[in-house]
Parts: sequence; structure tokens; C-alpha cells
Amino acid sequence: MRKAGLLLGVWARAWRSVRMASSDMAHRAPLANKVALVTASTEGIGFAIARRLAQDGAHVVVSSRKQQNVDRAVATLQREGLSVTGTVCHVGKAEDRERLVATAVKLHGAVDILVSNAAVNPFFGNLLDATEEVWDKILDINVKASALMTKAVVPEMEKQGGGSVVIVASLAAYTPFPGLGIYNVSKTALVGLTKNLATELATKNIRVNCLAPGLIKTNFSRVLWMDEAREESIKEIMHIRRIGKPEECAGIVSFLCSEDASYISGETVVVAGGAPSRL
Repeated sequence: MRKAGLLLGVWARAWRSVRMASSDMAHRAPLANKVALVTASTEGIGFAIARRLAQDGAHVVVSSRKQQNVDRAVATLQREGLSVTGTVCHVGKAEDRERLVATAVKLHGAVDILVSNAAVNPFFGNLLDATEEVWDKILDINVKASALMTKAVVPEMEKQGGGSVVIVASLAAYTPFPGLGIYNVSKTALVGLTKNLATELATKNIRVNCLAPGLIKTNFSRVLWMDEAREESIKEIMHIRRIGKPEECAGIVSFLCSEDASYISGETVVVAGGAPSRL
């Protein structure tokens, strides 16, 4: 009896180990063998998202407008043992969008995930003081390019039987940031774009969701936090009174792209330290 009990104990411990290993593997790789494109992903939030998707098992193609930035990001992530490649992509150019998709298909045979993160903001001041050229540039890159980038990946996602798109907007869609009027408008438009695309692409089994970061410490948001008084005033509206980190956005995106979010589409997740968010 004692020997049988010992054997049973050994068997039970071994079985627990197998289950734990299986659970750990599933936890580590919820995006195993998925192919992901992330625009504007060589620094900041985009880079953190690319890293997290790769850590969770995806083959990631990073991109930005400058080759040296792509090379640096790819080298950094490959040194971490991650499946990451990259190519130059100015999302405002049709040929660049097409090359980004073609690169993923050539290297990995598919596209399962798109994270549309590219944005510009060349103007700081009163909205009505902006020129028509500024309006055109911000809306072209921040809004139109997201729609056209999605259009470019849909045929490849259809071949896979579906896919996931995450559009990166901003808390500014709900609570306008002072001095960033046109940028704020463009981010509000992305929330609407998300809802429209989610409706139109549902029959193709393509989910479309949105991430709305608050104040995250990146070079892109420097104008909001480089001035201590402005930073403190922004912190006053947050329940969590600090600036966020890019990594705090990345896990949300990975979740939205995974099977854990298979019944979520057309939604916007605000990651803003508890700052108010309502339209």
C-alpha cells in the first residue's frame, strides 16, 4: 500500500507539472504563429506593442519611415530572441502600405493582425489658427491612412478565415488636450472609424477594436510632459497620478488580438490612469 501510495504521489506531481507546463506555454504564446503588422513601431507605444506581440508568439513586421530606425528596432528585438523583421513604411504612401503587406506575406505567408499606430501632429496652438495644409496632413496620416491600411490587409485576412485590427487612438478623442485641436479631432474620428469598420468587416470574421492611451511617456507626447506645470495639471485629472508607460498599452493590444477577445469588436479600451473618458 505504501509503495502504491508513493507511486500515486509521484504520478500526481508529474501530472501537475505537465499541466503547469502546458498552462505556462499557453500563457506565453496566445498569439503563436500569428503574423502581425505594426505601423510606426520603432519606438514608443508602437515598439512596446511589437515587442509584446512577439513575446506572445507572433511573427511581427515592424515599420517606420526611416530605414535606420527599422534596423535598430529589429536588431534590438531579435537580440531578445523574438521573431521580428521590418521594412520602411510611410503609411501615407500607397506603395509603402502595399510593400508592408507584401513583406509579411513573402516572409510568413499570411497577415492575421494589424495594429495601426502611425500618427503625426505638426501643429501646437489654437485649432482655428491651423492652415489647410496642417489639416490635410494630420487627417491624411492619422485617419485616412488607418482606413487604407486596413483595406490593404483585409484580402490577406480573408484568406486566413479572419483576423484582428487594432487602431490606436487617444484619450484626446474624449478629453481634448489643450493646443492639440486637430490631433484631438483626428483621434475622435478613429473611434468612429473603428465602429464602422467593425460593422462592415464582421461578416469576414475580422474584429476591429481601438486603444485610447492617455498621457504615456514617449517622445511623441513630450510636448505634454516636458513642462512640469502642464504635466502636473494633467495628472490632477487622473486617479492614478502618474504618466503611463508604453508597456502598459502593449498587453491590452495583445489581448484584443487574441482568442481571449474573440467576442469583442467595435470597442475602445482607454488606458489613461483613470482620467475621464466619455463622448
